[in-house]
Amino acid sequence: MNVGATWKRIIGYTRQHRGIAIAAVFCALLSVIASLIGPLLIGWAVDQMTGPGQVDFARVLRLLLLLAVVYLVGSFFGWLLTYYTNRIAYRTVYDLRRELFDKLNVLPLKFHDNHPQGDSISRFVNDMDAVSDGLLQGFSTLLTGVVTIAGAIGLMLYISPVMTLVVLLSAPATFYVARFITTRSQKLFREQAKILGGLNGYVEEIVGGQKVVQAFRYEDHSFAEFSVRNNELYQTGVKAQFYGSLSNPSTRLVNNITFSVIAMIGSALVIGGHFTVGDLSSFLIYSNLFAKPFNEITGVITQLQSATASAQRIFAILDLPPETQDAEDARVLGISQGTITFDQVSFAYSPERPLIRNFSLEVKPGTRVAIVGQTGAGKTTLVNLLMRFYDVDSGSIKLDGTDIRAVTRDSLRRNFGMVLQDTWLYGGSIRDNIAYGKPEATEEEVIAAAKAANAHSFIQRLPEGYATKISGSGDNLSQGQKQLLTIARVMLADPPMLILDEATSSIDTLTEARIQKAFLAMISGRTSFVIAHRLSTIREADVILYMKDGDIIESGTHEGLLERGGHYARLYNSQFAAV
Repeated sequence: MNVGATWKRIIGYTRQHRGIAIAAVFCALLSVIASLIGPLLIGWAVDQMTGPGQVDFARVLRLLLLLAVVYLVGSFFGWLLTYYTNRIAYRTVYDLRRELFDKLNVLPLKFHDNHPQGDSISRFVNDMDAVSDGLLQGFSTLLTGVVTIAGAIGLMLYISPVMTLVVLLSAPATFYVARFITTRSQKLFREQAKILGGLNGYVEEIVGGQKVVQAFRYEDHSFAEFSVRNNELYQTGVKAQFYGSLSNPSTRLVNNITFSVIAMIGSALVIGGHFTVGDLSSFLIYSNLFAKPFNEITGVITQLQSATASAQRIFAILDLPPETQDAEDARVLGISQGTITFDQVSFAYSPERPLIRNFSLEVKPGTRVAIVGQTGAGKTTLVNLLMRFYDVDSGSIKLDGTDIRAVTRDSLRRNFGMVLQDTWLYGGSIRDNIAYGKPEATEEEVIAAAKAANAHSFIQRLPEGYATKISGSGDNLSQGQKQLLTIARVMLADPPMLILDEATSSIDTLTEARIQKAFLAMISGRTSFVIAHRLSTIREADVILYMKDGDIIESGTHEGLLERGGHYARLYNSQFAAV
């Protein structure tokens, strides 16, 4: 997207605030008119002072009082202009932020899997601030600049068409000097925004994994990597700012040369008696007013270029295709019976590396299915496909005989409860985190779910119990405690089907034994999928699937698979042979 298309799109967001924009234009018009009347009054006042003892003080005083009123009015409307442009800028960015956040919620999971979180956060914070600064600078400069240029040209023509021609001839020179510089610096500003997003992503990774960094004595390496990225940002930023800042002094140089030429021509015309000293004074002020918008634009060109680069990064996300929409005839799925069928399913995250090929499986209602296998075998991928985080490349997945692509995603996912190895909590109270999937739950229901998940005892020991506030990352809780809260969350939601992906990986064996009882009660009569490396958690499964390279190569009960002496038996014995 080029610069023109980018700003056209940004301006499109301001159309939602037409009333404020019209008020801003009105204030800009009155403010500029006041600034244009001022020089005319100054010129008339100068002409009342023709020589020693030849000063009409009464008329000069009246002109000065009128000048004071004009400038007061101009200042008042200039303040209003600033107020309205601030409202337009911040409301526009407000709308952009809402649209960007909404877009992130509908993007496919593939985007979040492959895109650094820090870079997305950078677009919310740094890029939005840059757009806001650019709008604040650009609106007021544009609104006042257009009227100022038009008014100054008209009044200069009224005073001296000849000298006006000299001023107008300088305008193309000013424009081309600024254009020559900005076209070369814009690439640097785009690169700067890109590097800043990458740096934010890297910092977030290191800060989030600080324990691992210190445990592996990686501090020096991480600092060296940070220094390289930080230096790259510094070098690019310095170049961008340097080239961007050349615009203002370059255009001022052209304008100052023009001013000097006008002053000499005007002095000659005054000596020749073609017009008065007051006219020359007014004309010189108007020539400065004419050049002022050009100087102001080039003075804020750095912010405008940074805003352009940041807006392009924001629009790059907004233009991404959303998650595949539900079919127009997709129906809302009620409470499922729990019959799940994988029929010749094939899937690959990237076409050149197929993961699952012609996979078939039928799960009866109420069946407890355990999935084991080596890392990368495709266990979690089955869950991603079942929840429609990704769609199958071929084949179908059916729920109660209906292809899951024929029902709405929302109703499909309401039928599943997930407990993942990677715990997710948000900034709020313990109660709010447990009730995340059922906000209307009563206090008694929340406590009952916590007790079932064996979390009630540690919650009571917290400073404010269930009202204790935790951070978004839950740093004031242990990993095991965070996992207990996510288990309680699913127990409270009470979905008809369950997916447990390493749900007890961070819990000690004693607590795990207690949780197993709660799980057994919760999954009784429900279709459930259990993915685990700790095989002690899956012995009670109705069927155990051993996956390798996206295929099921063994299936059966725990005892049956041990008797067979195949892959599952070797995996089990590798964990419990010593026992």
